[in-house]
Parts: sequence; C-alpha cells; structure tokens
Amino acid sequence: MSLAALCARMADEGIRRLLVIADDDEASARQANDLRSSLPGDWLWVGESTDWPLHCAPRALTTLLGREFTHAVLDARYGFDVAALAALSGTLKPGSFLVLLTPPLTEWAQRPDKDSCRWSDTAEPIATPRFVEHFCRALRQDENVILWSRAYQFPLPAFTARPAWHAATGAPEREQAEVLAELADMPPGVMVVTAPRGRGKSALAGMHIARLATTATVTAPGRAATDVLAHYAGEINFVAPDALRVRVAQGEPLSDWLIVDEAAAIPGPLLATLVSAFRYVLLTTTVQGYEGTGQGFLLKFCAGFPHLIHRQLHTPLRWAEGCPLEAFISTVLLFDDASALVQPAGEATILPLQASAWSTQPALPAALYRLLASAHYRTSPLDLRRMMDAPGQYFWLTKTPDALLAALWLVEEGGLSAGLSQAVWAGFRRPRGNLVAQSLAAHGGSPLAATLRALRVSRIAVHPSRQREGLGQALIAHARNNIAGCDYLSVSFGYTADLWRFWQRCGFHLVRLGSHREASSGCYTAMAILPLTAAGQALADNEQRRLARDLPWLDAWREETLPLTLNPETTLNDDDWQELAGFAFAHRPLSSAAGALQRLLMQVDLPLSALRMQLTGKRSEADICSALALSGRKALLATQRQEAALAFSSLDPERIVLLKEQVRQLQFF
Repeated sequence: MSLAALCARMADEGIRRLLVIADDDEASARQANDLRSSLPGDWLWVGESTDWPLHCAPRALTTLLGREFTHAVLDARYGFDVAALAALSGTLKPGSFLVLLTPPLTEWAQRPDKDSCRWSDTAEPIATPRFVEHFCRALRQDENVILWSRAYQFPLPAFTARPAWHAATGAPEREQAEVLAELADMPPGVMVVTAPRGRGKSALAGMHIARLATTATVTAPGRAATDVLAHYAGEINFVAPDALRVRVAQGEPLSDWLIVDEAAAIPGPLLATLVSAFRYVLLTTTVQGYEGTGQGFLLKFCAGFPHLIHRQLHTPLRWAEGCPLEAFISTVLLFDDASALVQPAGEATILPLQASAWSTQPALPAALYRLLASAHYRTSPLDLRRMMDAPGQYFWLTKTPDALLAALWLVEEGGLSAGLSQAVWAGFRRPRGNLVAQSLAAHGGSPLAATLRALRVSRIAVHPSRQREGLGQALIAHARNNIAGCDYLSVSFGYTADLWRFWQRCGFHLVRLGSHREASSGCYTAMAILPLTAAGQALADNEQRRLARDLPWLDAWREETLPLTLNPETTLNDDDWQELAGFAFAHRPLSSAAGALQRLLMQVDLPLSALRMQLTGKRSEADICSALALSGRKALLATQRQEAALAFSSLDPERIVLLKEQVRQLQFF
C-alpha cells in the first residue's frame, strides 16, 4: 500500500499515526521533504529552523492550539520537547502523520539533548539515555508506529482494517447530551467536567450557554482558550480571572452562571474565590495531557466543595476512539493516572528508588510519576524527563507488595564556592539551578548561604486514600535519617496554613517569605529548611532572626499567623549595613532590603522621595515614576539605590566607603 492510500484509509477510519524517521541529519531532512512533496497537507514544521512556509518553535506551539493541521513534523534530532509532541498530536486531523525526526536509534542515547538545559539544571546539554530507552521500548511495543531508519528502509506494515468513522456533526453527542440535560436541571452548585483533549468539553460549555435563559459569565486562562466555546455559544460575556476577582471583591452584581474553561490552569485560591461568588458554576478542564493537570485538580481543588458534581467525557470527537497516535502519546508520556482512583491496602515499607529502575523495573518509577501527577496538578512531561535523566536526584517510596502509597523526590542543591555564593548574594551572578540555596543567598541575609549543601524537596505525594496517616512525615523522617553530607533539607511552597502545618510537623523552619504570588498556585512563596548540621542550624537561626526583624514591613504577610516572634527593631545592626550596601552598590532587589531600608528611613531626615513613596507611602511604581518624572522601573530603581547610598553615607561616610568597595569587588568573581 502506498503512503497516499494509507492516509486516505486513515482518514476514513478517523485515526492519525506516528511516523518516526531515525537517521542521519541530512537523510532525515531529505525524507521529510520528500513526504511533504508527495502527500497533500498543511505540513507544519515544529523545530528551531526550517525553510518550510508553515513553522514554529516547539515552545510557541501553544499559540496554535485550537487550530487543526494535516500532517506535521517535529524535529527532535538535537533536542526533544515532549510537551510539544503531545500538544502537536492534539492539532492533527484524521488521515495525518505526525512525523518525528530523531537521531539514529543506535546513537541517540549518547547524544546531548539541547532541551535538557530546561529541566536538568545543568549549564550544558546532557545525554538522556533513560528517556531514550523508555521511548524506544514504547516504539518496539507499538505495532501501529511506522519506523524508518538505516536498519528498516521504508516498510509499511499491513495494518488491520478499522471500522469506518463518522465525524461529529456539531450536534451534541450522547455523553454531551446527558451532561447538558443534567445541567439544565442542576440545583445551585458546582459541576466539573473533565476529559482528555478532543472530547468536546469546551463545545459542551458553549452549547450550555446557548441554551440558557439567564446570564452567564465566561472566564479562562486567556481569551483565546474560549474560541471553541464561543463558536457554540455565540456571543459570550468574557471576563479575565483577575478582573473578575476585582468585581467580586467590589460586590458588583454578577450573572447567575459562571463558566470556567480549562479551570485547572487558574490558580486554586483565585478559582475558589470566583466559584464561591456564583450560584451556578460549570468548570471544564483537561486531564491526562501535556498541561500536567491530571487527577490532581479533582483531588486538590474540588475536594473543597462537598456537593460538587463530577462528570467525565470519554469519547473523542475529533478522531476515532483508539487512535494510534493518541494511544502512543498516552503510553510514552504516562498520561494514564487512573491509579489515583485505586484503593491500596496493606502494610507499608519505605525503600529507595535507584535511577536504574527505569531499565530494570520500569513499572515502579512509572507508578511514582503517576502518583506525583495525581497529587500535583502542575506535574508535566518536563518533570518526567527530569526524573529520568537529571543528575543529583534521590527518590524514596512507601509501598505495599502491590501498590505505591507515597513518594518523595529530593534534588541536590548548594555547594557553591564562597566567591560564587557572595556574587549571588550581591546579584551579580545567577548560575542555573539551586532554587532554595540561591534564593537564601540572593534574598536572605547570608552571603555564604549557597556554600552549604542541601537536598530540596521537589515533590512529595501520598495516595489520596491513604492520606492523614503520617506517611508523608515518615518519608521526610526516613530521608533525614538516611542521608549524609548534607547541611539541611529545604522546600519551597505556595504558602497556605494547612501546608505550613505539614512542614512544621516535619521539623522545618521558615526562612524566607516571598513578596509575590506564584502564578501556578496563587499563593505567596515561602521557603523552609530542616537543619541537619550545626552549619544548617546556624543558617536557620540567622534567617529566622532576620524574618522576625523584617516581618512588620512585609505587607503581604500581615494577615497571616506565622510561627515567628516579632522583633520590630528600628536601629540598624551590622547585617542591615551589609544589606544596604548590597542594595545601594550592587544588584540586591528592593524586596530583599525592605526591612533594612525601612529602618534606614527612620534614622535620617533626608527627603528620599523615591524610597519613601514606595516603602512608606505604598504608592505604585507607575505613580512614583509619574510624580518624579522618571522613565520607568529601571530609572526608579536606580534613583532608589542612589537615595539609599546618600542616606546611609550621611550616617557613617567612612564605613560606607569600605562597604562599597567590598561589595563591588564581588562582581569580579
């Protein structure tokens, strides 16, 4: 059978297929060009460079979601963006090939992958042998994949015929009709509709709006995400989530219904605020996809609504059920997280998981990833790549003989040289990785903080049916007692009272409070450490003293009850002088120096307009720039640094000369 005939049959059957070209660079490019010449279609090229008319970079692919193409190429010869693979598969029409270009399979595992710099915390690309082995194993086990390589020249398997497929007509399909009927009679409350991509969730929401005799407000992560919904609803009243929060807070009249498309992509606290303000709510969101939502959305967010109705759409509408391309993507990226719905029982044992398990017993680390995906609805294929091949990682599992109950994922941090750590403190250097270790140096009060060695909790998860049994605390305690050469454990998290109580019970101490909300959680960032050595304890003590002095001036945290004794000193100590020098003469951020600057303002009578307007007057940056005729944020910050230097040089000119020279020397590291 020719390729053209196979494409025609695939279109009749409503399916798409993966075609892998694993060859030398020139041969792969030539074969891809030959395919474009011989098969009619759009032929979207996803890669860094090409002369094809229709092309985009892998990370720009999300801008094309909602569009459909016939045939596409993903160039993975130099770097493999697996999220782009999943997203691209969702844009292809029946009868299409997703053509994947890879290195020759015998060489692939040894080749550095340029995409690895995004997730490995390494300065240079690294080889990814475990992922390559995993991917090739999936290729070998899937009889519906077409593989062209040096060893297999252009074979076309004799695929089993499938039933004829009939595309959706635009009228409600059976599952959609059942949900629409339920929505029509729903009492005040919340319904969540979840499904993998392509099942008609957005269409269903639009159909529901079109049938309403009352008003509805639509929101989503972005206006473009509502295009399908609007197609079925007609005219919609779209309000961005943040703007809708303002309306809710101001008590403005609201419509009867709130419709939220791709709800899991909106920070949980913001979504909860919006949902609570409406009588009727319909949430739709994708599960088992490259966005990384998973069952975690249901387990984390929806658990707060006791009478919530959950409905699922299973039948694909844009392609046939059992589409080979969708099946392969789900298998290779471990999208099936149904394990979250199983009820494991039995006595638990804690044991480490070695990286070699991906080769020797792949089902176990795969179960670990699925558990993490079910517990954290921001776990994505990028995390899968990181788990498989990034250096400096440690995993512990809690399991019964038959099931995985809990998992802990730790990542090495710190160990920087004294010079580099001080340069990070001054804001002159930002080496890759070391999230908490660098933050403690860059925003905390310890220039040598990043010299200590640490393990950061990247993820911790407990099966939903076995939570509140102390399994998470037991994992932390086990790690604490079974690691060596480490000064502290650390964690960075979106602060909520419940989360902090968990980390506090595990023995952690708050050491940093962020000044901005996380985009993913809608919460302010907090960092905590669990000291394991005298050096780790000294770091914790120093940072907690600093927080106690600065907390009165941390506006975002005034409403929180924190386990810190306030120490609102108004005099400047040695640490403040060092902090002020870092702000005035280096690149320390204003948010890190806020406490020291507030104390400085109390010591001098100088105008210091730019500083006083922001720190004392709480005026916006735009307002200050307008009042002082400054061109923007950079000009404002430069003015504030100059004012700080002027202010505390008036207190001790000789000391400032010495500190200025010490700080400026750090940039030459």
